[in-house]
Amino acid sequence: MAAAMRRLRIAQVAPPVERVPPAAYGGTERVVHELTTQLVERGHDVTVFASGDSNVPGKLVPTVDRALRPAGIESDASGWFATTVKMVVEQGSEFDVIHSHLEWWSIPLARLAPVPVVATFHGRLDLPWADRLFRDAPDGMVAISRHQASTHPDVPWTIIHNGLTLDTAPFLDKPGDAFCFVGRVDAEKGITEAIDIALRAGRRLRIAAKVGNLARQRDYYENVFRPTLKRAGHSVEYLGELQPAERDQLFAESYGTLMPGAWPEPFGLVSIESLACGTPVLARRVGALPEIIREGVDGFFGDDAAAMAFFADRLASLDRREIRERVIERFSAARMTDRYEELYAQMVEAAEASTAPVERVADAEEVAEALATELPAEVTEPEDVELPEMPVAAAATFAAATAHEEPAEPAATTEAVIEAIAAEVPLAEASVQEPAAEQPIVVEAPAAEPIAEPALTEAPAAEPIAEPALAEAPAA
Repeated sequence: MAAAMRRLRIAQVAPPVERVPPAAYGGTERVVHELTTQLVERGHDVTVFASGDSNVPGKLVPTVDRALRPAGIESDASGWFATTVKMVVEQGSEFDVIHSHLEWWSIPLARLAPVPVVATFHGRLDLPWADRLFRDAPDGMVAISRHQASTHPDVPWTIIHNGLTLDTAPFLDKPGDAFCFVGRVDAEKGITEAIDIALRAGRRLRIAAKVGNLARQRDYYENVFRPTLKRAGHSVEYLGELQPAERDQLFAESYGTLMPGAWPEPFGLVSIESLACGTPVLARRVGALPEIIREGVDGFFGDDAAAMAFFADRLASLDRREIRERVIERFSAARMTDRYEELYAQMVEAAEASTAPVERVADAEEVAEALATELPAEVTEPEDVELPEMPVAAAATFAAATAHEEPAEPAATTEAVIEAIAAEVPLAEASVQEPAAEQPIVVEAPAAEPIAEPALTEAPAAEPIAEPALAEAPAA
């Protein structure tokens, strides 16, 4: 199919949070890089909207000079997401199809762009305000697992599992006897439960995990993780955040990988990375993991630390070479790209076949004008990084787009914009302060931390809708 595919002009739109590919941690950006690489190799004209420190095949359009998380900005990147959407809408007519990875910001982008938009959601969707944002969702919505799609069965999903280049992963016939844990230092990932499992099973544990910049994450690291690590003694080793090659070698050397978190994984790249090295997984039965891990073949599931420790010795009986071969077949970057190519073609053909004008909330020029006419704003940012100003008025425009309303007038008063932001805008609980005369508005990062990224304020729940069948993209 790929050889006969029409050459398309494709925009890949990545979050400004991590560079593409990420230096270490960053699942979404890894997928964007894998997909872009495959598409360029297949002859497509690909433009990537991402941070300026990205290194991608094809063309790069910087949306911010440097990625935000390494610069210490994580709590509320809404302004930079809005800026990204503005840039893509302005340049949208240069492409046949736009593929957005901006999570919730993909919805207004899909409604505003002059060409078809494919929107892949990489995070969790089971959040109380999500129903309103998904109401009357446009075509092109992609879930990365059946479980993720099931949280909003009224959305016309196409389900495409993530894929990576897995056949270059290292493999050892005789691994070591220690478990590994790879991810981030966070309660939802079950990192202290991993320590408990290893101690119960009488095996060593090596931890490769990043510590986030959010106050909640730093507090968990200092007050929960470090004391637990100290009590565990020499049987548990904390390695910090590893580079990709070091992380893969850790997987290959490990007896098994522990994934005990109760967080409902929308996909779980760690699981396929481990399996590609032939290393089986002990996991909690949550999220998409049962779609990836074949119980009794790739690993085992347990409801708690005691249950997972019970299965520890049984991992030795599993065929590591078969584990590797099957996951490479099921979750390759090529297979993922085949399915996206097919979806792109469907979206483009449908748009070309339609004789009706595309209904948009606003065209590119109107959106650009509305967003360019911003209230004065300042953003607290590290002195060593150059970032754009956070567009306050942009928030009101995109809130209106999401709600199917007319965009806010560019000349809206300070009070009206602040009121609109407080009532509608999907921002973290940012402190938007009206200044004294002749002073700029200051938008500060919130004290409370969001559940998922990008952080959004809670919206009224929508009425439940009857559950239709989920559409899965056909295999190539």
